[in-house]
This record gives sequence, C-alpha cells and structure tokens, in this order.
Amino acid sequence: MKTRFSLLIILVGLAMSGMAQSGRSKEYVLNSPDQSLQAIIRIDAAIQFDLLRNGNLLLSSQEIGLQTVDGPVLGIEPKVRKVKRTEVDQVIKPEIREKSESIRDHYLELIMLFRSGYSLEFRMFNEGLAYRLVLDQPDELVVKRELAGYRFGPLDSVCLALEDNFYSAYETPYIQTTVGELEEGNQFYLPVVVRKPDRTLLWLGESNIRDYPGMWLKKSDESTFSALFPGYPLEIKGEGSPYGQTRVTEYAPYSARISGKRTLPWRIIGVAKKDRDLIMNQMVYLLADSCEIDDPSWIEPGWVILDWWARRNIFGVDFKAGINTETAKYFIDFCARYGVTYFLFDDGWSDLGDILKIRPGLDMEEVMEYAKQRKVKVMLWLAAATLDRQMEEALDLYEKWGVAGIKVDFMNRDDQLMMNFYERVLEETAKRHMVVNFHGTCKSTGSGRTYPNLLTQEGLIEFEFSGVSEWDNPDHRNILPFVRNVAGPMDYIPGTFNNVTKKDFRKVADFPQGMGTRAHFIAMAITTTSPMQMIPDSPSDYNREEECAAFLLDIPVEWDETRV
Repeated sequence: MKTRFSLLIILVGLAMSGMAQSGRSKEYVLNSPDQSLQAIIRIDAAIQFDLLRNGNLLLSSQEIGLQTVDGPVLGIEPKVRKVKRTEVDQVIKPEIREKSESIRDHYLELIMLFRSGYSLEFRMFNEGLAYRLVLDQPDELVVKRELAGYRFGPLDSVCLALEDNFYSAYETPYIQTTVGELEEGNQFYLPVVVRKPDRTLLWLGESNIRDYPGMWLKKSDESTFSALFPGYPLEIKGEGSPYGQTRVTEYAPYSARISGKRTLPWRIIGVAKKDRDLIMNQMVYLLADSCEIDDPSWIEPGWVILDWWARRNIFGVDFKAGINTETAKYFIDFCARYGVTYFLFDDGWSDLGDILKIRPGLDMEEVMEYAKQRKVKVMLWLAAATLDRQMEEALDLYEKWGVAGIKVDFMNRDDQLMMNFYERVLEETAKRHMVVNFHGTCKSTGSGRTYPNLLTQEGLIEFEFSGVSEWDNPDHRNILPFVRNVAGPMDYIPGTFNNVTKKDFRKVADFPQGMGTRAHFIAMAITTTSPMQMIPDSPSDYNREEECAAFLLDIPVEWDETRV
C-alpha cells in the first residue's frame, strides 16, 4: 500500500507539472491562456515540438538547436536541468500607436534549462507560439547554423515570396500554392502564411534580431520547411552602380560570430482562426526588446511627400521645376497647406558618392529655414553604402541643418553585418532626434519597439513598382495586410490620384500609374499599417483634387484601436 501511495504521488506530480515521461523521452505541455492552443515539447535525442489547436495538429517542428564550428551542437542529446513555468498578463503602452494605444501581453511561459550551458524559452499566447534559445557559454561562438524548421501537411495551402539568393530587396511577388506542390529546394524569406484544410492560419515570422542574421526557409523535403541563414560576409564589393550598392562576393561557411552569453531571435508561429485575426496579431512587437531611447517624446509619426516619384513634375509655376530651392519651397508650401508633417528630399539632392555635398542650385540652409517658418519637417534620402562610410560626420551635419529624419536605401541584405548596420543607423539617428525609413530592406522584426524612431520600412512590392511592372496590382495589395504587414509597419506609399484600369495600365517610369480606383488607393492608407505614410504624386496633381487630397491627408497614421 505504501509503494502504491508513493507511485500515486509521483504520477500526480508529473501531471501537475505538465510533464510526461516514457522510457528516455520526456514530454512537456504548454497551453495558451484560453486553452485553445497546446504545444507538446519532446525531449529525446533532440528537442522537438508539436503545435495543436483544439486537439488538431497544426505543425511539427524539426530539431531545435545550434550547430557551432569546432564546438558542441546545442540541442542534441539534451539533458534537462531545471524547468520553470510562469504566467504573464500585462498591458503594454506602445511609444508609437501602430495599431492601438495599448496591447495586452498575456502568455504562459515554459523555460527549460539544460546542462550544457543553454536554455530554451517557450511563450504561448492565445495568438500563437514563440520560442528562442538562450546561451550561457563561456566563449564567443561561431555559429554554423541554427537548427529550426517546420513540418506541414502536403495539402496545406501556402502564401510566400520566392527568392533564389540572399542578395535581395525582398520585392518578389507572393505565390499561392500547396506545400506539396512547392518544389523541393525552393528558397523564400519570411513572413510566410500557411492555411490548414480546416481554414486555420499559421503565420511564420521572427522578432528581436540583434547582432544575428535573418532567418529564411527552404523546402527540404515533401512537407518540411527548414531554416536557412545567409552566411557571414567575408568579402563585399561594389557593383559599379552610381548608388554604391554592394554585394557579398564571398560568404564564410558559417552564419554568425556571437557572444556566448546572449539570447537568439524569437521564432514565431502565429495562429488565427480567421483571416482578420492575423491583422490583430502583435506578437512581433510584444517579443521585441523594450524601448531603448531614454525619452522618445520627440518622435513624430506623420504623412510624407517625396519629390522623386513624380519626377518633381509640378506645373503652373513661374520657375523651372527640378532639384532646386524653389521646387523644395513649393513642396514645403504643399505640406503646410494640407498638414503634411514631412517633406522628403529623395534621390538626387546630394552627390551620390559624398553625402556632404549638396547639388548645385539647392540652398539647403535657405530651404531648412523656410521649412522651419512653415512648421514642416525635412527628411533626406541616403544610399546605404555612402551612409555607412560617412555616418557620423553626415548625421552631425544634418543635425546642424535641422534635418528631422532620413530614408536609407539599397541595403538589400539581412546577414549579420547588415543587421548590425540597421541597428547602428537607428542608434545614431536617435542620438540626433531623427526618424528613419528603411528602403531596400528586409521585413519588420520588432525594431520599431526597441527604437521607435524607426517609423516604417519597405521589404515588399509597393507602389514604386507601378512604373516598371504589373506586380503591384489590387490582388497583391489585398494580400499585404495578412502577410507582410503582420510583421510590422510597411511603407507601401498609398494615395496616388493617377488611377487607371488594368486594361489601360502602362509601365511608364516617368509618369507612374496606379492600377485601381482612387477609392482603393485612399483605402490603402487605412489597410496598410504604417506610422509614416508617404504619398507619391506631384503637389500639382493633388491640388487639382483638393477635396480628395484633404480627405486622404486627414487619415491618421496612428490608431487608438483597430477593428476588423
């Protein structure tokens, strides 16, 4: 009787801890706060998990771990030392109200500490599951690859953007197919959306990438998407472009060199019963590090007009339009008239190879003083390679001028060195009270929480493509809120008034057209989340349609609440 009683205590204890044991294998269960989602984490020769919704399997993971060069493979033959569980239920007040003035941060957490100097953190929200590795190693690590990936059913539908190499502006069209029909070897960047036969949606992404490369996926067998990371750059050369773009010409056989004591990025699997639930998912933001700007009160979201897209094609004026002082003042007057917060000097205002040199005919001090009088803020476009060479000197000069922000273009990578460049830009601009818009960049990964001066970024096919292809069309735009925009703010550039039907659409770079109605393009200012919204047309075009322009530019860029 005493033996039976002791056995009963052990079994009850295992059940209460959410852990079951069979042979050498151990299983730990983690539920969502509302009990609809469940992760079953298996510890055997490796670490894997299944994710279920209402008892139905959504996906299974591949092995979780970290393979180092000339070192241990963390996650293989794991030995659990300790398990911690906790529940967090708090309200986060974002510095910038991307979707709402407050976000409920409610999750159950399971932390597994292993004997080989690492741990694994799982957080289960009602909206999905996230996990990350936490390292406690004595020395620097050279990471060959992080072990991660997901297994689906071959009949699961998938929406993703293919890209065959790591030199990418992240501007390829979404395709919709099934997991089984996708060719093995296909490579694609995040985010990715998978739809199960019962209509449940899975959103695959990541958050909090710091001193680490971005994660891609590759179809490795009939139903598996395996993690893929760009290699560590060993050699970077210019392409001979006037914009100074650089390309990695030699990668190391490893992906990162990192501290042995740190956290890795969060791997996210968002779960939604209905499409509209994806739009409300804010896991990427919640999992990012908190704000690191001491006093972010100076940061101002707002509308922007740029001079490049419409080729400065203003008319009915008594001066020659172009990159000059008079044209800049005309744009500033437009901003003052409609309450547009920022005027952006886009490509052309400076020498491309020396961003300290201003184009002849442009008196920057006069323009800045005029903007100050009209209560309009000025931003500058910069090519990444030139900014990288001249960053501190250039930003010091711009601060002296009174520049309020920069748009940085042509990064086209998310390897470890480039991800560090992004963060360096955000740090240096924050010191000088400047906001940032990244173009030619990867998807959002929560950096806007850590550095809220990052108001928006590209990483999508946006309106600029209308001058060179048909990829930016109404069907594509209807996908964006459910895939790319779930990751965070995106700079689509809505609000063109040069509207045409599909039949009449022409690819004209010097007079770009928007395929779709004016109502459609105005609605894009609401359906695309971005605390910085940019309009593409000439002030003269908007002035001809004053009532519509006033309506468009009165749409907020921050929101107290989002309802779908």
